[in-house]
Amino acid sequence: MGFLARLFITAFALWAATQLVPGILVRGLPSLLLAALIFGLVNAVVRPVLVLLSFPLTIVTLGLFLLVINAAMLGLTAALLPGFAVEGFGPAFWGAIVVSLVSWAANRIFTGP
Repeated sequence: MGFLARLFITAFALWAATQLVPGILVRGLPSLLLAALIFGLVNAVVRPVLVLLSFPLTIVTLGLFLLVINAAMLGLTAALLPGFAVEGFGPAFWGAIVVSLVSWAANRIFTGP
């Protein structure tokens, strides 16, 4: 799947999170697309380092700590982009779950099993 397709899937997932989770706000389509781009970059660069550093904690929590890392990536994206806001850990946590599920479902629909 191409770069633009993944960008739009991530943007759609972030939009779904703004609609379903109170405390996640975005100011317009340009901010949403830029948030999707930054979120992808953060997940590609920062997330692997955090996953590696927190590996023992992830093992102890049977993988549940990865949800905290995903929430941190969403919060970092909001900190880097003025037009995208996440108001606390709770919205970041639930927003990360929504983004993960919507992205997974959209990728599954467009790429097949």
